[in-house]
Amino acid sequence: MTHTKTFLFCFGLLLALAGRAPAQVPIPAAPDLAATSFVLQDFHSGEIIAAREPAMRVEPASITKLMTSYVVFRELANGNLSLDEMVRISEKAWRTEGSRMFVEVDTEVSVEDLLKGVIIQSGNDASVALAEHVAGSEAVFAQMMNAEAQRLGMSGTNYENATGLPSEAHYTTAADVATLSRALIAEFPEYYGWYSQADFTYNDIRQPNRNLLLRRDPSVDGLKTGHTEAAGYCLATSAVRDGMRLVSVVMGTASENARAEASQSLLNYGFRFFETFKLYSAGDELTRAEVWKGRVDDMALGVASDVYVTIPRGRQDRLSAELVVPSRPVAPFEAGQSFGSLQITLDGELEHEQPLVVQTEVPRAGWWGRTTDGIGLWFGGLFGGDD
Repeated sequence: MTHTKTFLFCFGLLLALAGRAPAQVPIPAAPDLAATSFVLQDFHSGEIIAAREPAMRVEPASITKLMTSYVVFRELANGNLSLDEMVRISEKAWRTEGSRMFVEVDTEVSVEDLLKGVIIQSGNDASVALAEHVAGSEAVFAQMMNAEAQRLGMSGTNYENATGLPSEAHYTTAADVATLSRALIAEFPEYYGWYSQADFTYNDIRQPNRNLLLRRDPSVDGLKTGHTEAAGYCLATSAVRDGMRLVSVVMGTASENARAEASQSLLNYGFRFFETFKLYSAGDELTRAEVWKGRVDDMALGVASDVYVTIPRGRQDRLSAELVVPSRPVAPFEAGQSFGSLQITLDGELEHEQPLVVQTEVPRAGWWGRTTDGIGLWFGGLFGGDD
């Protein structure tokens, strides 16, 4: 048996009082892009705003390097690597074909410079050099890439190299690229600024960032381009307008300009017709539930992570929130333990559901407290009472 507690918050009224009165806008269909697959996703809520074939396996080309840099960032965060650490350039790295940073064999280059070579210049030589330095070989580094992909839930992805050069079992999906992009932005803000850097000079060779949107749209601050003959022209992009961050992934377009225009169309569509709201923060106390057989009479329930929703613009007054809490909770409870759920609905349809968690530990009561509460629970069940 459960009972529910309903928040009677009128989100639209609250926003109106804050100077953001609802202004409903009709929502047209998403742009019809000349691309093999694409995804437009809100960064905070994870809501997919628009998509075509998001789970289709495609060649990632140099978008692979998002995972290359992600693995290196993880090694930096774990203390296994430092930005000023010097990396010796192998002959294999030096000879790697495709886009290049132009490192020279048997020289030493810092991890930081190699990362910028990967991110800004899309250097295959820099990617191999980092892979070899971190894992001993590019093949072992690819195993690390796949382990991270599995941890992130990228079920449609498999890596065989650190560069994105064509290989039969090297593939990803637009949805997986969006997942990786969101993780990279969220986990490594200290390095994310490199993805918006316009150019980078190494060995007296200046190379521009291949992401054309960095020069066309000031709201764009990343992420990565990719191109091979088989993959076509691909682009993972992120942009922020008025505090709302979107991630777009476009795979398999016909040209460098086509991937930029397709990505721009998606971003403009998302920002124009949708909006994202933060409704609750991690640690907020949303309700208190009476506890039986515990050392305290009640316990605080909240959410473990911030709650965001992305909805069609102008419909925030149609949001409502409801708590679903099981009746007669019996101690003990650990801090962070799931108990009940928060349900956000839009026009009566479930928009978002998230577990409620116990905010502080509730130990079991002593013998007398358990006995008296046990009697109360028995009488409540006998006579059909509620708590």
